[in-house]
Order: sequence, then structure tokens, then C-alpha cells
Amino acid sequence: MLQPFSRFAAPLVLLALAVTTPAVAKDKAPPPRPAQIQELYACRDIADPAGRLACFDREVGELANADQAREIVFTDKETAKKTRRGLFGFSFPKLGGIFGGDEDEIREIDTVIRSVSIDRSGKYTLVMEDDAVWMQIDTTKLPRQPKPGQKIHIKTATMGSYFATIEGGRAIRLKRDR
Repeated sequence: MLQPFSRFAAPLVLLALAVTTPAVAKDKAPPPRPAQIQELYACRDIADPAGRLACFDREVGELANADQAREIVFTDKETAKKTRRGLFGFSFPKLGGIFGGDEDEIREIDTVIRSVSIDRSGKYTLVMEDDAVWMQIDTTKLPRQPKPGQKIHIKTATMGSYFATIEGGRAIRLKRDR
């Protein structure tokens, strides 16, 4: 009598975990600001105008020195988005929002094929216009061989792989090589 219950219990537990995991992930605190930025912001709290200006001058100088020594890096949202796009297909640990946060996570891209090669087993290696190299990992045969200049749509699949469709054709499974 317990067997039918246990058959349904495991999927229900997994479903409950899947539903609650995103809620927990959203409650994460943002990464801490660099010390140089915190010290610069602290200057705003100084009541005396001359002391506040001296603090700003000192902290901006420290920030400029840290920037010159490459101890701190500045970026804008558009540059971070381009960086995430360039890294699409590689698996990295969560980097605490270093490239702009998870809300803008890239799940798919559209690009253009620059070159195509086929290995001995008939699988494709595709080089994109941005120098990204993708290798076919399934055995799907395409009715027409991909050609340079064709548009390709690549989207996240499961277990670290990606689905690609070349100009709306049949999907093949790829992984990013470099």
C-alpha cells in the first residue's frame, strides 16, 4: 500500500524544491561595493563643506590610483551585456553579478557563421563572426550543409549543451569549444 504513495512522493518533493529554489535565489544580497567606492560615498555624510570637499578630493585620488593600478575595474551596463554575450556557451560559476547580474542572463543569441568544417564522423565545427567556435555533439544530419554567411540561432538546452538552428532549419545540439 505504501508503494503507490512512494511512486508519487519523489516527484512531488522534486517539484516543491524546483518551485522554491528561484524564490530563494532572488533574496540574495547584491555583492558588496569595493572599499574605494564605499569610502567615496562616505564623504557625502561630512557636514562641513571644506571637510567634505577634502574627503572627495582624497577619495577620488585613491580611486584614480586603484584604477590606474588595475585594482578596480569600471564598466557600464552595455559593456557588461556585450561581455556576457561573448561568453555565451561557456559555463562559469556565478560571479556575483560582476557582469551585470542574473536578471539579464543571456539564454540565446543570433549570429552569423564565418566558416564550417566537418570532422571524420560527419559532425560540424562552426566558427562564428565573433570568433566563437561551436562543435556539434549529436548525430543529427542536416539536409543541407551549413555555409559561411548563414544566420544561426543558438539557445540554451540542457546539461550544458545548446540547440542551434541554421536559418530556421532542423536543430542540432552544440557545445562551445572556444
